[in-house]
Amino acid sequence: MKYQHWLASVQGISGRKKIMLQERMKTAEGVYYIEETALEQYGFLNRNEKNKLLQAKHMWKPDEEYEKLMKKEIQLITCFDGGYPKRLRQIPDRPYGIYYKGSLPADHIPSAALVGARNCTAYGEKHARLLAEKLVCAGVEIISGMAKGIDGAAQRGALNGGGKTYAILGCGVDICYPSEHIGLYTDILENGGGILSEFPPGMKPLAYNFPKRNRLISGLSDAVIVIEAREKSGSLITADMALEQGRDVYALPGPVDSALSKGCNRLIYQGAAPVLSAELLMQDLGIQKAVLPAESNATKKVLESKENLVYSSVCLYPKSISQMIDELSLPAQEVMCALASLEIKGYIKEISKNYYIRN
Repeated sequence: MKYQHWLASVQGISGRKKIMLQERMKTAEGVYYIEETALEQYGFLNRNEKNKLLQAKHMWKPDEEYEKLMKKEIQLITCFDGGYPKRLRQIPDRPYGIYYKGSLPADHIPSAALVGARNCTAYGEKHARLLAEKLVCAGVEIISGMAKGIDGAAQRGALNGGGKTYAILGCGVDICYPSEHIGLYTDILENGGGILSEFPPGMKPLAYNFPKRNRLISGLSDAVIVIEAREKSGSLITADMALEQGRDVYALPGPVDSALSKGCNRLIYQGAAPVLSAELLMQDLGIQKAVLPAESNATKKVLESKENLVYSSVCLYPKSISQMIDELSLPAQEVMCALASLEIKGYIKEISKNYYIRN
């Protein structure tokens, strides 16, 4: 595996050409020890790619690098291995190898990608979370990019529903990006999911990595669901890639005057199926209706406490403290204490001074 790790880590050579190299040399070790003169016969590599391969060979110490991989508990699987995801085998630009922590998506279990805007609205965040929760309750695995906004909300919803979710990163799997999602990163692993990337450990989240990452999000999914997206966004790139890969594409309709719904509404206009409910979506995908779990103990604990009235007053649209005080007829100090407690517990958030919405 140490030589597969070397070949997977070589930058500047596509996965397709790495696969062709190993096919000709039989093993990754054979590629590593190829002589420069022998390399000249492979016309599918240009001069720059040949130089990159030779430079990587001279700079790499297979035993040391593989030991580092093991210490970080990172695994690598290549397309020459039996456990390589079958869905990825179906796409034309499949990666040579996938690094991962935790587990890989199961070939025999339905999977759906939920993607969308980083700076999403409360409307989009709510539906991403609830849709993911209902899908996992029906046995679907959730694929996303662990980004801020819709991605993170969907993956948190999957975990809330007791299901598995898989984060596909545009950096090495040993890097949590964004860093503030370290809790989500850890929870994904602790709940049986996985963190995946075709980029080697240590690779930083460079901008040009993310379009490549997006094809894996769609490639690992049976369907791609866009929750919120601007007219030009990475989520629409993922949708385009999904169509090229033969995947079904769905979009959540939104207000016609919302910039974050224009991309979704455009997808629907162009033929994507609208997400009208989780039940209809599952019916369309041929998945049995989800049996939703009872309200979580964590939520019950909050709603059974003195914070109940204040929590019930907060909604998905911004509401001021003064409005809540008027509605509830409670002393200002009690309302403010309850809001502070609810925010610490993660059930609400302050989006501007003295204005709150539900998480």
